Amino acid sequence: MLKAKSGDFVVVRFQDGERFPDALLSLGIKAGAILGGVGMLRELVLAYWNGKEYVREEVPEPVELLSLQGNFGAKEGEIVVHAHVVVGKEGGAAVGGHLMGGTVHNTAEVVIVELPGVVMERKPESTGLVGLYPREEG
Repeated sequence: MLKAKSGDFVVVRFQDGERFPDALLSLGIKAGAILGGVGMLRELVLAYWNGKEYVREEVPEPVELLSLQGNFGAKEGEIVVHAHVVVGKEGGAAVGGHLMGGTVHNTAEVVIVELPGVVMERKPESTGLVGLYPREEG
């Protein structure tokens, strides 16, 4: 991984073989927003919330990472990444959903903004989802 920081902004280039979301978690960001990401992924696992549960879809072949957005927060004291992706398949078809896992294929370039002074807490809700409850620290 190659990383540079300017103020609260972090720019990261992940290398071939690094695993998502583990590589994102390794940055140690407690509260932040993933502003965007491009590159390639393989062994991708997406999920779609059908109103009751996440339905998983595996995309094993290499795909272009067209969009990556999300946030870093805490659930029961553990930092989690909530991210969504859109990827392009060979031939131009696009698929997307909740990022469950994947491996960087060649490279992935991600821009993140850290949110000092903000607590991003996730709590279970009656829908079955884990909602975001942001608040000011202190």
